[in-house]
Amino acid sequence: MGNGPSVSGEMLDLGRNGVPGDGIRSTRSATAPTVALYLLMVLTFVTGVVDAVGFLALDRVFVGNMTGNIVILGMAVAGADDLPIVGPAIALVTFTLGALVAGVFLRRRRKEWGAAVTSLLTVGAAILAGLGVAFLVPAWAGSSSLELVASSLTAAVMGVQAAVARSLAVTDMTTVVVTSTLTSLASESLVDKGVKGMWNRRFAAIAVIFLGALIGALLLVFGPSVPLLLAALLTAAVVAVGHGQLFAPTRAGIA
Repeated sequence: MGNGPSVSGEMLDLGRNGVPGDGIRSTRSATAPTVALYLLMVLTFVTGVVDAVGFLALDRVFVGNMTGNIVILGMAVAGADDLPIVGPAIALVTFTLGALVAGVFLRRRRKEWGAAVTSLLTVGAAILAGLGVAFLVPAWAGSSSLELVASSLTAAVMGVQAAVARSLAVTDMTTVVVTSTLTSLASESLVDKGVKGMWNRRFAAIAVIFLGALIGALLLVFGPSVPLLLAALLTAAVVAVGHGQLFAPTRAGIA
């Protein structure tokens, strides 16, 4: 009895290569694409929420859909009445800067959830939360300056989010653009499989951004703070789940 093998210390999770913990990593790798898909769908919903805020409460600025801003600017420059120029123009610049900064941090780690992804999305959640709190301050709530700052910073956050989504490279999940997704749904899914071809991630991406815009617009009855805080909370949840389920540290422990 006393010479038998000890149970404690022997019951380790061994993978195919007999490495402790390798089985856990194998399971995580198998589920990672599904987890990443759902997380980017949540971020697509966030885009719908903040775009509703931008267009309806921040002087008709699209903070996620830059195509919309370019169209608005074109019509405004042509002399169309009562269309904003400054807000959409600044949003275009800050979105681009956000994507640029994110691209610099992400360039060494593509298609992986590293520390850079966690950090970038965390900063984005903090900015959205800060803006949501700012709109709760009575002295600032109706300020045109705050509206301009909010649309500019939110556009920067969306630029970062779009760069992260592109880096993670989940098919048909850009989080900010659905025109190409709709094109793929119609020209490929429907053509190849008929009506049955509609029920896929492409349709889901379109539906989710629609629902985000719907919820964002409905929540604006309480002011911009509520939808912005919701967007911040959802982004923070994506960070928590993504870091916990998908985080892939380098050998040196640096993303």
